[in-house]
Amino acid sequence: MPSINIRSLLLFSAVLRLLLILYGEWQDTHMEVRYTDVDYLVFSDAASLMASGKSPYKRTTYRYSPLIAFLLIPNSIIIHRTWGKFIFSASDLLVGWFIHEILKLRGVPGNICTHSVVVWLFNPFTFTIGTRGNCEPIVCAMVLWIIICLMNGNLLQAAFWYGLVVHLRIYPIIYALPIILVLDPLHFRFHKKPALTEWSSCNGRSAQNLSSKKVTGAHRLWVALSSMFTVERLVFGLISGSVFFFCTGFFFYLYGWEFLNEALLYHLTRIDPRHNFSIYFYHIYLHYGHEFTVLEKLISFLPQFIVQLALVFRFAQDLPFCFFVQTVAFVAFNKVITAQYFVWFFCLLPLILPWSNMKLKWEALGRKLNILGRKYFRPDQNYPPPPILSIVQSIRVPKFEKNNET
Repeated sequence: MPSINIRSLLLFSAVLRLLLILYGEWQDTHMEVRYTDVDYLVFSDAASLMASGKSPYKRTTYRYSPLIAFLLIPNSIIIHRTWGKFIFSASDLLVGWFIHEILKLRGVPGNICTHSVVVWLFNPFTFTIGTRGNCEPIVCAMVLWIIICLMNGNLLQAAFWYGLVVHLRIYPIIYALPIILVLDPLHFRFHKKPALTEWSSCNGRSAQNLSSKKVTGAHRLWVALSSMFTVERLVFGLISGSVFFFCTGFFFYLYGWEFLNEALLYHLTRIDPRHNFSIYFYHIYLHYGHEFTVLEKLISFLPQFIVQLALVFRFAQDLPFCFFVQTVAFVAFNKVITAQYFVWFFCLLPLILPWSNMKLKWEALGRKLNILGRKYFRPDQNYPPPPILSIVQSIRVPKFEKNNET
């Protein structure tokens, strides 16, 4: 593996994804179970509506930013219906490149960088996401690019892309607080590379180089709170907020409340009785015919809020690791968990592997429910996996911490 450079790895990964896209076209035509993700059909229909001057939200279940539909307009009027898959797969490859760049910035040896990139590029779960037509690789690439911008001291770029990615998919809003905390005058300045964490080949531990003297966690927290309104933080907040509100305001002007409800507000109160790995799944399924109050829909955010605060104040100075544990916890405590949500933290996992002794396992769950549409909701058949999954994810977070520190 050390003899394989990153460009060769990306080229081989690109060929693999090209073959999968071509195979997907064949499977869609000749087999009962389609290879293409149903979301891709939704994106394509919304893009066709947008190309004809209509609202993409005329397509039932399109609950994304109009930017996604805009990217897929060539599907129907210029190129081929697989255009979007190539865009998503290219973003998938970009994620691999960004993982390599972040690890290089952290001083990780080249062979370990390569091993970590392989975890993303050749993970069966991740390389099928883009080739089946899911848009999550675009979001993952943007999140990693924000980390690179911050590590290179490019505050303006980081702020612009952060505002855009929060507009595109609302969940990256959880990264706002750790970013604000890491923009600390102790170690961040415009156009300078802040030493967030570095690789130590002697003991494999991440070292905090915030200053020449030892800084305790309590002191870091006090400094962060006492110097909250710095130039860097104000600039980041103003630019990212402006980008978010400009995009949101522009599309609100074009599509009105339909856009706001479907693309943003819907995700705050969403309930899902199908393809849901959440610990709240069975309760939602049993009471789906009854009307949930807004309070009931929002109360599930309380555990997430508490856990997010605890993780942020503990790990903010190690930004990639903080993003990872935040995302794992956010998914674990979310009231809706679908398989694509795992990609949110899979793209961050290679960033912490050089400091970890974890052993990874993947499981395929829910084929009969998600693809064949069969009901398997009896407690003795399908109820245990969601709670077990949430419990396992919750247990893993402190283990990630332990592995990161040893």
